[in-house]
Amino acid sequence: MTKSIPIIDFFLQRRTAALVIAASSFIVVASAISSEIFGGLAPCVLCLYQRIPYAITIGLGLIGFAVPRFFLAAVLLAALAFLVGGGIAVFHVGVEQAWWTGTEACVGTQDKAASIDELRAQIMATPVIRCNDIQWSLFGISMAGYNVLTSLALAGFALLAAKRNRND
Repeated sequence: MTKSIPIIDFFLQRRTAALVIAASSFIVVASAISSEIFGGLAPCVLCLYQRIPYAITIGLGLIGFAVPRFFLAAVLLAALAFLVGGGIAVFHVGVEQAWWTGTEACVGTQDKAASIDELRAQIMATPVIRCNDIQWSLFGISMAGYNVLTSLALAGFALLAAKRNRND
């Protein structure tokens, strides 16, 4: 017989778990936007891509909360979205650490200009924020690194909530 921990049981209840998913996702996105507004950090294209799964999981969490019969599907899709977001974050960490090259949108084009006007157009089209520049880190972990950890933790929570409530 397994011993139950009341606080964990509370957070894994259907409606509470759905709200935890939505609220946690909102907090992550709000923190990223706050770091821009109050911290002066400008996002690169990969930073922006990492927000998309969180926007999706906000909606899925709210659906799981409002429509109980869709809870299991919503939470499982949220877990998948968190894993996709974590994958994007792993890619971003790899770009930051120079394990691999980022996309063209991350590092700009490498085409040779045929004229001064073409060169000027390329320079103006080059993103200001490069994905391999770490603007902020804590304990040697960048924001993308923390996003990997957060995404994995939230995916684990969503899967645990789905497992706990699969027979209800």
